Amino acid sequence: MTGHTSITVVKLGGTEGVDFSAICKDAVELLNQGKKLVFVHGGSAEANALGEGLGMPPKMITSPSGYTSRYTDRKTLEIFLMAVNGKVNSLLTEQLQMLGVNAFGLCGLGGKLMQATRKESVQSIENGKRKIIRDDYTGKIDRVNSELLMMLLDAGYMPVIAPVAVSEKGEALNVDADRAAAMVASALKAENLLLLTAVPGLMKNFPDESTLIRQLPMNQLSAASEAAQGRMKKKVLGAEEALNGGVSRVIIAAGRIENPISNALAGNGTVIQWTLNK
Repeated sequence: MTGHTSITVVKLGGTEGVDFSAICKDAVELLNQGKKLVFVHGGSAEANALGEGLGMPPKMITSPSGYTSRYTDRKTLEIFLMAVNGKVNSLLTEQLQMLGVNAFGLCGLGGKLMQATRKESVQSIENGKRKIIRDDYTGKIDRVNSELLMMLLDAGYMPVIAPVAVSEKGEALNVDADRAAAMVASALKAENLLLLTAVPGLMKNFPDESTLIRQLPMNQLSAASEAAQGRMKKKVLGAEEALNGGVSRVIIAAGRIENPISNALAGNGTVIQWTLNK
C-alpha cells in the first residue's frame, strides 16, 4: 500500500453550512506539504433550489429503515445533473483553480469512475403505508475505478468528484455523496476520510454541541447510528463502509470554520477508528 498512505478524501456537504472557500484555501496548504487530496461533494441544496425554480420541487422518500433520500425520476435526475455536476462541481473546481490548484472536475459517469447498480424498485413509507417506486434513478456504488484516480493524482491533478455514478447499462445515477466518498476512500485505501458538515461532529444529544462524541470505536458504531439524526445516519453508515474497506480513520467534523481540513486531521470532531490505540 505504499504511496497511498498520504491520501485524504474530503467529503464536502451540499452548500448549506459548509464554507467552500475556507476548505479550498486549507487544501492549498496541505497540497503544498505534499499531501494528496480528493474532494467528493454533495449539492442537495443547489439541486433543491434549481428544482423549485423550474417548478419541480424535490420529493424526499423515507426507507423502511429510516434513511431519507431524494426521489429521482428522469426529470429530477436531469435537474440533479445540472445543479450538482454542472454548477457545484464547476464552481468548486473554479475556486481551486483560482488558488493555483490544478483541480480536475469529474463525476462517476466519466471513464466509469463510479459504477453502481440501479435499484429495481425503492420502498418508501408514506403516512405509515409502504409504497413501491420503480422509476427511480438512484443506485448503490459497487466499484470505483481507482486506477483512473491514481493516474490523476500521480500526474499532479486534484480530483473533484460529483456524486453521479454509471449503471451497468450506462445510465447516470444519483448516488449518496457520503457513501460515494466512503467508496472512493476505500478504493484508494486512503489514510483519512473527512466528512465535513454544518456541525462539529456526532453528538450524544443533538443539537447540544457540548455532547460532541470525540472518539468512537468501530464496535460502538451501530449504537451511534441509532442515536444519529436525519442525514447523520448516512454519515455513520459511510464511516462504517469506509473502515470496512480499509480506510484508517474517518472524522466527522465542522466544515464552516477556519482551516476545516487541518482542524479535522488534528482530531477535532468525531474520530471513528477500529481501535483507538492504533
